[in-house]
Formats: sequence, structure tokens, C-alpha cells
Amino acid sequence: MESVVHETILDERLGALEGARAWNPRVISKLESHIPTADDVALFRINPIRFAAEKNIAEAEAIDLFLHGTFLGLFEMDWLLLCSACSCVVESFGSLKGVRNQFHCAMCRTDLDAALDDYIAVAFTVSPQIRSITFHKPATLSAQDFAFAYKLTDEGLLPDGTPFVQMLRSWTSTVSYLPTGMTQLEVDAKEGLLHAWGRDTDAGFDFRVEGAPATSPQAVRIRYLGNRCEPAAGTVAPGRIVFEIENDTGQQGFLGISAVPAKDLPILEISELDFLSYLSGSRLLATQTFRDLFRSETIRAVEGIGVRDITLLFTDLKGSTDLYDRIGDLNALSLVQQHFERLRDVTVRHGGAIIKTIGDAVMAAFVEPADAVRAALAMLQDMERSMAACRAGRSFSRSAFTEGRPSLSHSMSASTTSAKRSTSQPAFRAYRTQGRSV
Repeated sequence: MESVVHETILDERLGALEGARAWNPRVISKLESHIPTADDVALFRINPIRFAAEKNIAEAEAIDLFLHGTFLGLFEMDWLLLCSACSCVVESFGSLKGVRNQFHCAMCRTDLDAALDDYIAVAFTVSPQIRSITFHKPATLSAQDFAFAYKLTDEGLLPDGTPFVQMLRSWTSTVSYLPTGMTQLEVDAKEGLLHAWGRDTDAGFDFRVEGAPATSPQAVRIRYLGNRCEPAAGTVAPGRIVFEIENDTGQQGFLGISAVPAKDLPILEISELDFLSYLSGSRLLATQTFRDLFRSETIRAVEGIGVRDITLLFTDLKGSTDLYDRIGDLNALSLVQQHFERLRDVTVRHGGAIIKTIGDAVMAAFVEPADAVRAALAMLQDMERSMAACRAGRSFSRSAFTEGRPSLSHSMSASTTSAKRSTSQPAFRAYRTQGRSV
């Protein structure tokens, strides 16, 4: 597939991106050079955390870069459900609304639970309006590319740091689409396991390879039934195996066969890989830019997908009712709005996001508890400086502090919830700080 860059549209949207916010030097130019010159793989499901490290950009700025880029039509955003055991993309959604709390990995043939901070990654693919890449049309991919570049990711790591997909590729003897009728797949098998896997269904089989080597090719007939294979298990001798796959489903099938040597069998028992850093769903929800640009993104209440670890910060402006009575609604509202703007700036500076405001109170979310505590302390310090400036007459609201001197104070509380896989009850830790009256 020929890659076409639509330069006029690219230039227009890069110009809009440059004006979206203040960027550090060369951030836009690095993206501008990446889009037309990178290969298709580098423009498919881009991990903004890895992009930041490769391009020497701050993580938070890289996340903002792709969020604004998506909003302006440079990229498409994908919510990926990753299997913890094989790092395949079990499902991909263009919207948070599609994410569910339970899913099934066909490659591992197992059911898994999902949480926004656990194996839900957010990635970005160049828009076809900007540049066409092969992955925009997955039906045109070869079986090899579909399996190892589209279905699997390279971000799940074995204990020695080897990407699992690299190991699986080294084991795999054949990957093939299965047209209707008979397909022959040949494998040279050594002692160990022949593991056959599908892409979207549980169709597959496991044959132990043991005993004395066969002196001639062994023929094994398999019925491919779409969601399973018959037989699903068996035993063969080491040597040449000819699998005769009969597909009478009336639809094209898919099958990969991996010859796992005996020494590598323990790898198949690993239930949780280590993962390279990625943009988790929970971190994205605690990013102010996402909440500003994608306000319509919500989780379907029926699914009830959760966040395992999150810190919520609550603020309260005490004495505000008296303030409204003394200086009037408009002046007091303007002062409270200034208060919100300052809290927002501090929240964003410390890696959080304002979830909502309630009267004169604020609810903010942070991924790290320490960031929430630092933000609370910074908020108190900032507001005390602001009130001191007001009392000195360096703001329009001096009357709020000269006519009857109403007392205003700020209180902050942060609560962290943490729920591990082994428990259904979250654990909470609370932090509280109280500001002085001013």
C-alpha cells in the first residue's frame, strides 16, 4: 500500500496545533518531521510515553501534544485492552464508552478483568486524512503482519526484558489465513509443545511433542469450527508434522502454530508480564487537557469499570457565604472564579485534573498521592499570597478585605484508594491540611 501524505491538511492542522498552547522549543517541529518520514509501524498506536523518551520531550507535554493533535484531527485515539499474559490487543475502542470491565483473550483462551489503570492503554494513530498507512486497512495485511504488528504489541516483557512478542515470533512456524476448504500447514517439531492459536476466537489446539523422532512426516487432520478446533489436544512425535486444516465454516479463518521447545514451556505459565510505561486510562482521566477537550468521554454505568489506584483532592473555601453578603454577588462570584483559576493552575502544575466544582469547592484527581499532597500545600500557599495581595490593595477585590473584614479560610483533604487484584475492598488513606483564616 502506497503511503500518501496530505501535505496541505497536515500544514493547516500543525499550524492550529502550534497555536493550541505554549509549547517548548522544537516540540512541534519534532512531530512535523515524524509524521511524513516515519515508517507505518511508528505511526500506528503511538505510545506517547515512549515518544516522549525517544524525542526528549517531557511526558506531560507529549500527552498534551497527542491530545491536542487528536482534537484537531491529526491523530485518532485508541483505548486498548491489553492481555497481561501475552500483551496482545484483545480489543480496541475509539472511545472510552466502549471500554468494558471484563474481556476474553482468545490467544490465551482466558477471561480477564479490566481497570483503567491496569492493562488499559491509550495510544494514537495518524489520521488517514493526514497520511495513509497499511494499518488503516487491517483486512489487507498479511497474516504475519496482522499477528505480530496489529494484534500483538511489543510492550509486554518477560523477566529477562525480552518482549514476549519477539519470543512468540521465534517459536512460530506458520501463521496463515484459512480459506474455506482444506489448508495444509507444515511444522518441524522438537520435543515440547505445538500451540495453535487464533486471533479473535478460541480456535486452536495443543499437541505435546514427545517420544522417539518419527522417520516420516506425520499427518494430523484438524477441523476448524470457527470458535474451536477438533481435536483440541493430542500427542505427536518429534519431526515433520503436516496439519490438514479443514475449514467448512463458510468464512475465512486464521491460525498460528508455535513450536514451543521444552526448555521454554515455563514461559507459558507466566500470567503477568512486565510492561513498558504506557499512558494508562486512569492517568488520562487525571489529565486536565483530556477533560477540557473530550468532555463527552464517559464510562458506561452498566459496566462499572473501576480505577484501582487514584487520589482525590477536595478543597473548601470557608466564609464565602459571608463574602457574598458583604460585597455582593457579582464581586464575590468574580473572586471565587479567580480562586478556581488559581486552584486549576496549581492542580495542572502538579499533574492532576479538576474533575468538577461544587459551589465554591473543587474536586481534583491525581495518579500519585504525593502529587495531591504537594498540590494541596501549594494551593494554600498560593491563596495566602493572593489574599495578602488583596489586603494590600493590589486587586479589584480590596473591598472584600476592608469592609467588615470577612474571614476566609481554605481546607484541603486528599484521599487515596487502592484495590489490588486479590481483594474486592479498596484501602483508603487520607491526608488533611487546614489553611489559616485571612
